[in-house]
Amino acid sequence: MRINYYEVLGVERGASDSEIRDKFRKLARERHPDRYRGTEKAEAERKFQTLTEAMNVLTDPARRKNHDAELSSLSRGQSEPGQLSKVYMSKGIKAYRDSDFDTARENFDMAVKHNPKDAKAFHYLALASAKTPSLMRQAVQAIETAVQLEPYNPVFLKDAGLLCKRAGLTAKAERYLDEALKWDKDNVEIQGALAELRQGRGESKEGSRGFSLFKKG
Repeated sequence: MRINYYEVLGVERGASDSEIRDKFRKLARERHPDRYRGTEKAEAERKFQTLTEAMNVLTDPARRKNHDAELSSLSRGQSEPGQLSKVYMSKGIKAYRDSDFDTARENFDMAVKHNPKDAKAFHYLALASAKTPSLMRQAVQAIETAVQLEPYNPVFLKDAGLLCKRAGLTAKAERYLDEALKWDKDNVEIQGALAELRQGRGESKEGSRGFSLFKKG
């Protein structure tokens, strides 16, 4: 099981078929892919498919019964939000290692929803999101949240710099990498990325804006 379809639709476990269909119609109108343009459209289409799948599963008695059984197995002894987050993290890490990045991202997204203080979950969410070029903005948001939660973690700082570099946020990238180098001064990857950025300095005006590592950009 990838995700909790009740959570996808925002309905209770005991919701009737008519309640599920009504909620689906409401969400479908609000989140239809035709309402989006550019890089956001692909992600909107993926989420719309998940909405449709959730409605189809929960309005089919046999499929809903199987889904309920999976949810019960998942949550047995894992009723605390933090514990449930760990379950999603475990599933996400397995999917990530199997290169199933869509499934990994969905599970990491559920993990941070259940435990928004889990810096590691945000870090993994950033890495999984970055595998899809159209989701680079979400990847940057996730890695910056990880850094906000653990501002002295050299791995998070390094990856924040590298992701910002890929996203074209050169000033942020350089500052994250500078900070990472303070904690991991012999890291060749950080040194190389910084050298590339400094060689290209002057090509972007983005560095003229103020920025703090410890405030969301």
